Amino acid sequence: MPLSLGIEMNALYPLVIPIYNTPLTIPIFACMIRAVIVDDHAEARAALAGDIADINAGVTIVAQAHSVKTAIEAINLHQPDLVFLDIHLDDGNGFQVLEGVKKYDFKVIFTTGSGDFALKAIKFSAVDYLLKPIDTDELEAALKKISKPEPSQGNASIELLIENLKNLNQAPKRIALSSADRIHMVEIKDIVRCESQSNYTLFHMIDQKKILVTRTLKEYEEMFDQQGFLRVHHSHLINLVYMKEYIKADGGYALMADNSKIPVAVRKKDDLLKKIGVH
Repeated sequence: MPLSLGIEMNALYPLVIPIYNTPLTIPIFACMIRAVIVDDHAEARAALAGDIADINAGVTIVAQAHSVKTAIEAINLHQPDLVFLDIHLDDGNGFQVLEGVKKYDFKVIFTTGSGDFALKAIKFSAVDYLLKPIDTDELEAALKKISKPEPSQGNASIELLIENLKNLNQAPKRIALSSADRIHMVEIKDIVRCESQSNYTLFHMIDQKKILVTRTLKEYEEMFDQQGFLRVHHSHLINLVYMKEYIKADGGYALMADNSKIPVAVRKKDDLLKKIGVH
């Protein structure tokens, strides 16, 4: 029989909205994750809390907040392991919450709309996010990821996110790449090419370093659309700055600065020639 834990809010803490009233069922095998939900819509907070309880992933909601002020107070008071953080709040935005807390040693899952101005900056910063309306399968996958002993987001990812948000009118200069054991902060200009490996992407850097990332090549193709990269093949995305030559022989391939020979698909040949100014 599963254990049931009813959570009550601190009566001396009126600024934080009382949490979801239904007791949360906790699996006895799970490590307890203490979470705070921050969203300026009461219905959204209730729905997310309910979905978390239904998933039964060992997460207990210790507080909910609706604004920057109440979120900072809730996080400082409860020191959670995880924060579900909405981008837009009554008195500011979620990033002001992160800048305002005393200690940032918790994981963050941002909740945002697909057309949100901050979505691209979030993707470049390797922080977790869920698109609204939140799909329960995606929520469950995010909670499973959080529960694994993966590299912490750390302050570096959040600092990069804030950096990118302050320069939304410019193409990001750095990107966070999350590999199996760490998060790499790299300059986009130092990426020679990206290679698809099933649901992973292998980054080849100018210093010959290689980084395997658990995201698809298609995601990076979309992210680098304004960065001088081109998808020349189903398995290859190249930085045109590092293309030394286009060789017409052998079906056509790009000779890169790292001396790799990257095949160019027939349907991509015209796009490549236009990009390099050959018509």
